[in-house]
Amino acid sequence: MGAVAVILRVMPESTEVDIETLKGAIREKIPGVSDIVEEPIGFGLVAIKVASVIQDEEGATDEIESKFLEIPGVERAEIVDLSRMI
Repeated sequence: MGAVAVILRVMPESTEVDIETLKGAIREKIPGVSDIVEEPIGFGLVAIKVASVIQDEEGATDEIESKFLEIPGVERAEIVDLSRMI
């Protein structure tokens, strides 16, 4: 096994969700977060792209997605990129 870099797009529930608070909650709840970037969607909605390093094992991607859904203010989290670290 090894490590993989995962980039997830996290969508807040609405434009009323405080993005800075959400980013802080993500850093607290998700281990291995290396970067968080805001991505404007439109009409005031901002998605968050999160880069994290996780272990390459069965079910790890499902587990990290479900951890994001436990954070208040998160509507959806989806993996947009996954690459094995060398």
